[in-house]
Amino acid sequence: MTQTNQSYSAAAEVGQVKTRRTRAQRIWLTLKKAPPTAIAGLLIIAFYIGVAILAPVIAPYGEADSSFGSYLPWSAEHWFGTDQIGRDILTRLIYGARNTIGIALATTILAFIIGGGLGLIAAINRSYLDQFISRGVDVFMAIPSLIFALMLLSIFGSSSLSLIIIIALLDSTRVFRLTRAVAVNVAVMDYVEAARLRGEGLGWVMRREILPNILPPLVAEFGLRFCFVFLTIAALSFLGVGIQPPTADWGTMVRESANLIQFAQFDLKAGLTPLLPAACIAILTVAVNFVVDWFLHKTSGIRDEH
Repeated sequence: MTQTNQSYSAAAEVGQVKTRRTRAQRIWLTLKKAPPTAIAGLLIIAFYIGVAILAPVIAPYGEADSSFGSYLPWSAEHWFGTDQIGRDILTRLIYGARNTIGIALATTILAFIIGGGLGLIAAINRSYLDQFISRGVDVFMAIPSLIFALMLLSIFGSSSLSLIIIIALLDSTRVFRLTRAVAVNVAVMDYVEAARLRGEGLGWVMRREILPNILPPLVAEFGLRFCFVFLTIAALSFLGVGIQPPTADWGTMVRESANLIQFAQFDLKAGLTPLLPAACIAILTVAVNFVVDWFLHKTSGIRDEH
């Protein structure tokens, strides 16, 4: 009996290894067929993630270290110079990747949890609850999101937690609309009705029957929504109500160094300093859009013509 159990265990391990190997081969084949723009986007995203994770290791100085002179020029010690209070620009750029991307990612995940969950509930329960949630979402969407965010942040303060919660609540309305629209078509399918007749609960139907069939548009929307949230946080920081000092943030860095542009005719490197965090924002946004476009094309079922 023991030998039989060991044989079953060994066979199961071999099967798991083969499954992982097959999955890895499938991923590799998919990446080989990806267009150059998607490959470039994946590499850029991986680079940004690596910089964000390893920020304390690769940053030459501390995030809030202001022991240097103000507006020092580009040099071997300070590759991109220093800001108005003597903080190293390169260090702030590296830590800005961690703070800006981390807060944007947390905000997007929370928006999808709120909006996606409510959208699935509204699609399945087509009663007064659907109307109540939908009309509430209409009210929130009628208000310009940036102005509404500015008002709420001025009331509740500009801490990282309030920033995440407020922007997530505002963006969850868009996620709700998309989730409900794609889930309504799936909720009327025969297999969903069969699950209801079997007595399955609302959570089981949402998790096992509807969600797997609407994942492609939701994954694509996650990438696009991340870009919108990322740009919103940068815009709020540029206006002074986003991520607060001494925490490094690319939007705040653009605002703090914007006056250096007028000195470009005397020192071109100094004039380029405000463009560095702006370029970090733009490059990541373009990279995510490249990957999302490729994912949408791949999941749409359209084949490339050769």
